[in-house]
Amino acid sequence: MSAVQGHPRRWLILGVICLAQLTVLLDNTVLNVAIPSLTRELRAATSDIQWMVNAYSLVQSGLLLTAGSAADRYGRKKMLMTGLALFGIGSLVAGLAGSTAQLIAARAGMGVGGALLLTTTLAVAMQIFTPEEQPKAIGIWSAVNALGFAGGPLIGGFVLDHFWWGAIFLINIPVAALALIAVAVLVPESRNRRGDRPDLPGALLSTIGMAALVYAIISGPGHGWTSARVLATAAVAVLALGAFARWESRTEEPMLDPHFFRDRRFTGAVAGAVLITFGMGGALFLLTQHLQFVLGYGPLEAGLRTAPLALTVVALNFTGISAKWSARMGTPVSIGLGMVLMSAGLVAIAEIDTGGYAGTLLGLLLIGVGCAVANPAMAHAIMSAIPPEKAGVGAGVNGTLAEFGNGLGVAVLGAVLSASVASGRSVSAGLGAGQLVGAVAVLAGGFVAAGLLRRAERVAA
Repeated sequence: MSAVQGHPRRWLILGVICLAQLTVLLDNTVLNVAIPSLTRELRAATSDIQWMVNAYSLVQSGLLLTAGSAADRYGRKKMLMTGLALFGIGSLVAGLAGSTAQLIAARAGMGVGGALLLTTTLAVAMQIFTPEEQPKAIGIWSAVNALGFAGGPLIGGFVLDHFWWGAIFLINIPVAALALIAVAVLVPESRNRRGDRPDLPGALLSTIGMAALVYAIISGPGHGWTSARVLATAAVAVLALGAFARWESRTEEPMLDPHFFRDRRFTGAVAGAVLITFGMGGALFLLTQHLQFVLGYGPLEAGLRTAPLALTVVALNFTGISAKWSARMGTPVSIGLGMVLMSAGLVAIAEIDTGGYAGTLLGLLLIGVGCAVANPAMAHAIMSAIPPEKAGVGAGVNGTLAEFGNGLGVAVLGAVLSASVASGRSVSAGLGAGQLVGAVAVLAGGFVAAGLLRRAERVAA
């Protein structure tokens, strides 16, 4: 296969890896609608429910960098197939679990598979497409992310209306099996030909550090930011990630080369990605509560009314319209404009009071257009700033930033909501305040990323 020409079956392969990606993304949100059933049928306590949700995200976020590095070294196709197999087996165990402990363990196993899938799908896409086609391919890959966000609650709600709670996991199995066969037949193998030695200390330190950091973030609102549990976990995260940075700067074959951060394209995209996922992750968390507590919709109705956001992203990315816009405007302007639109959408949801859904709909459409333009440009900026042989690590960085930003956004904007309500303001006012904080973060991310990327282009010129 020639990197210049691209793989002859690249669009079919993209469909296969997007199917694998969608399976993981749906599972990020589908469990939320099953919480009442799990509480009733497994007699799960609140702490059990938290671990069912968190076991998956903690393992997945902790392993993203390691999974990407393993894919580069041992083969992206091998790791993609391994991820699908682990995810399918974990789904089977979860669907048939007879206790909360079994379900939590199964969810952790699914997190391992999810980490492998999220890193290898983007890495494979970067390998099979020409540089000219990569923006459109990444746009489609990003659209699948939006589809997973919107589809999880809807699919979960439909399944629970007709079957028992275990079915939300068992439906993953035929999809994973189909994707596994298609990957085996269609996807070409690619790996780092230089055969770097595995960076085991780096893998261990990054896994411990990221898992501890995410755990501290998601535990803060419930246990208190100054509680012993949160402070101890945060200290472990700081120590482990500090040791990871020190080790990577000294070892001869680092998993995450510190020199990447000297590239302004990389640092600009990284800074923007953290702020965009912080603002959007937290604001969308508040959006579901806004639809239910303020506008009075039920869970399924609320899920349906978030669909315009995802449908807008899907329409603009699948048709290639957003890729054409980005090609004309350039990466810095695309990211800046997209994040201005997203920020405006969050303000519309918070401030336009029509007594109904109209203000929220306008906000969702603005956010959808902004996401369709900015997110693929951001991901492409990160991936193109990293050597092709390190594509797995680049995808790991991209995924880690998303997990970190989302977790931090939910925790911080959730705290803004809690503080507003505690001060005597209504829930509606608290939700609006949280959305506005998210809007500021997204807008700041747009300016930071666009400025750094513009400067990088000038230096390169």
